Amino acid sequence: MSRNKGRVDAGDGAADGRRERLRALAAVDEVLREPAMEDLLARYPRTLVVDAVRAVIDRLRAEIVAGGDQAAEEAGDLAPAALVPWVERLLDAAVTPSLRRVVNATGVVVHTNLGRASLPAPAVAAVVNAASGYTDLEYSLTRGERASRQDHVHDVLCSVTGAEDALVVNNNAAAVLLALAATARGGEVLVARGQLVEIGDGFRIPDILRESGARLVEVGTTNRTYLRDFEAAWTESTRAVLRVHTSNYRIVGFTAEPTLEELALLAHDRDAVLIDDLGSGALADIELFAEEPALAESVAAGCDVVTFSGDKLLGGPQAGVAVGRTAVIEAMRRHPLARALRIDKLDLAALDAVLRLYLDPARAVREIPTLRALSDPLDAVRGRALRLRDLLVRAGVPAERLELVETVARAGAGALPVTEVPSVAVAAAAPAGEADARAGLLRRGEPAVVCRVQEDRLLFDLRAVGDDEVEDLAGAALLALV
Repeated sequence: MSRNKGRVDAGDGAADGRRERLRALAAVDEVLREPAMEDLLARYPRTLVVDAVRAVIDRLRAEIVAGGDQAAEEAGDLAPAALVPWVERLLDAAVTPSLRRVVNATGVVVHTNLGRASLPAPAVAAVVNAASGYTDLEYSLTRGERASRQDHVHDVLCSVTGAEDALVVNNNAAAVLLALAATARGGEVLVARGQLVEIGDGFRIPDILRESGARLVEVGTTNRTYLRDFEAAWTESTRAVLRVHTSNYRIVGFTAEPTLEELALLAHDRDAVLIDDLGSGALADIELFAEEPALAESVAAGCDVVTFSGDKLLGGPQAGVAVGRTAVIEAMRRHPLARALRIDKLDLAALDAVLRLYLDPARAVREIPTLRALSDPLDAVRGRALRLRDLLVRAGVPAERLELVETVARAGAGALPVTEVPSVAVAAAAPAGEADARAGLLRRGEPAVVCRVQEDRLLFDLRAVGDDEVEDLAGAALLALV
């Protein structure tokens, strides 16, 4: 009995404590009358300040009622003056743009979570130009009448890929969806079983097929599919063959698949189309891309539509590119979905500038950050690592805490999944058990830095860090290492 009564008493004591804290919690008007609020009311609209005060009070009240009163304790007392700093932090966060600059020290060059490809200077300038005023987005300055936004990239795309026609939309999944909707809605699409990939964030090729209005027919086995499998699966309802490049994984060993030329002949003999989803879309002629399917080869093989991303190995903005035969691209252009999936003017401006760099392949490799990072000699990466270490040592970090280590970088964004890119990192020792906390400090710094954590060390991989970012990286890292 005494034990039970003790529990009740303890519970009553906790309830009494919560009631006391709720009574001590300041009211909105009390906080607004604080002298320290005058500056906030001068800097921000009154309605925004009032909303912030209410949000702080509501959050503290909820914490107290729930019994998790840590937030209240951290505030000291709950008087009006104690709440002002909370309100100020909330207001600062509210008016500060959420997207922040990040130094990518992970070694993953095209890092999806960090925005994928960094744009080259000409593309950045093109975006600024397009964003800062009016443009001829859908207007012909020559004719003085309406035109298509596709005109800005049509010719250069045809030049660099060898295709008859071209169309751009907002991403590659949209390009595949539009191609299927325009050519196979209501019919069947044949796909090799081993190519039914998940493209990221839970989206899968079968899902895209379903939304296009086409029906999926799986062909062959996971590792071996032959032309005869496509022939056996063909029916009067077959409208297209879809080849999906498995850019985010590899099936190796006992494998087989028909060539694009064979699939093109089969499709065209039966009045169907061949769609080739390349995913990454590598245009540059660099050694690392040797195993990636070449865009021009897909076009030359007779594919009716070839689709690829703008922000992966191409090194441009988010975009979905479709190139191929005029009849099929025109059907996509005229489809109602084309309007819903169209590319916006800023991405279009950036894509236009990036594609024109490819007219001079050597310049493209030099100036497009993704290509430069993936093709940089290891000595260049090591040079950046040495520079980072020297900057940290000169700033007071003990040299014995810093070590240059050989690492493996990745292309990222699901491209070149088995390709290891040699790299160099600066490994900085953190106090035992504090590596994760120090990495958190880096992420909250200015600029934010994302690195790898390995045991009790922070690894700053220099493969994706630009020459002009090393000093910023050193300054940010210093705060987490001292």
